[in-house]
Amino acid sequence: MNDRFEIPARLRNTSLAFIAVGILTLIGGIACLLMGQHTTDVDRARFWAVLLHDSVFFTVITAVSVFIQAAVTLAQGSWIVAYRRVPEAIGANVWVFGSIFFVVALLIVFTFRDAHGVNTIYKWVTPGNDKILLGKKVFLNPAVYFGFSLFAIGAWSLIGRKFRAFSIAQESAPKNDTKIYWKVFRLSSIFILIYALTQMSVTPWLWIMSVQAHWYSTMFSWYNWASAFVSGMSLILLWVVYLKNQGNLQLVTTEHMHDLGKFMFAFSIFWTYVWFAQYMLQWYANIPDETQYFKMRQQGPYSVIFYANFIINFCMPILIIMSRPSKRNYFTLTFMAMILIFGHWLDFYQMIMPGPLGANWHINWYEIGIFMGFVGILIFTVSRTLTQSSLVPNNNLLLKETVVHLS
Repeated sequence: MNDRFEIPARLRNTSLAFIAVGILTLIGGIACLLMGQHTTDVDRARFWAVLLHDSVFFTVITAVSVFIQAAVTLAQGSWIVAYRRVPEAIGANVWVFGSIFFVVALLIVFTFRDAHGVNTIYKWVTPGNDKILLGKKVFLNPAVYFGFSLFAIGAWSLIGRKFRAFSIAQESAPKNDTKIYWKVFRLSSIFILIYALTQMSVTPWLWIMSVQAHWYSTMFSWYNWASAFVSGMSLILLWVVYLKNQGNLQLVTTEHMHDLGKFMFAFSIFWTYVWFAQYMLQWYANIPDETQYFKMRQQGPYSVIFYANFIINFCMPILIIMSRPSKRNYFTLTFMAMILIFGHWLDFYQMIMPGPLGANWHINWYEIGIFMGFVGILIFTVSRTLTQSSLVPNNNLLLKETVVHLS
């Protein structure tokens, strides 16, 4: 069965238009910094913090597609085979967003300083006489930061591309040959270990939590991963629905869509559990070094985002996609997928921005333009990857099971 995808002109033009908006926004931001007569330290911090926010967000949500392939492979699940080419295409492009993040991080750590010579995004870079930051210098330093970052991005990118390469190679393998299957199985077990040591532990500490390095939470990495996972599954769903509307992915049925809806709903609840557990424990202990993190977000200038975060990422899934019929309705799932991606983009926003910007936050032309640029890159790269092979993983050992799959 050959199910080829050809990029519609409208999709290609949309992606290129979004990329152009992102580039023009970046140029406009640079021009404002260089030519603006009233440019402040906050403006400079905002310029870099927005780039950090979007590059981290898109890196981790694309890496989720690599994780879901590994997890399902180890579980020997067949439900994903009908649309496996979608997470393969997304995961094969982790390197694009990881590379952007790495360049942005290099520039922030080594070039960004305010008028007083302080790095207001990663204050541990210029700790001065801060005893807390000096005490964490063994871990919070450029060598550790970029060492772990390079390892994480390199491993996610390499294994993401290997998964896709093995999947395509299986098509030309002898019928019922299991050699490649067990190679992918072994590689998946290695990836799960790497992912546990990076996305589920170290990289959120370095990339995001260290923006406010005085504060820490032992649950932060799980909270960060849950947010990324919901967004990543929502992204997969959007591509599946789009391809279905184009007449592709004929093996995908309502049963497969129901599974994606269940993952979106279940991990929205898991995200809420971790979010509340982190918040409740620090609220109950009422230790000033811990509560200052939430005080600015809940009672300060970010309160709108704080409560919007809760409403979008918990209340809306509970009210809209908890029932079985709603998880089998394409329009409802598409609507919630877009809402959840935006909601968790906001979640990452309020993780990062209070540190460097304080009360001076904005969601204006610059934030929206950069976000559109990243969306354009995502659409452009994933769509091009999808065209390079059949959307049906022919000769996959679990192909028959996915055809008769019931959710």
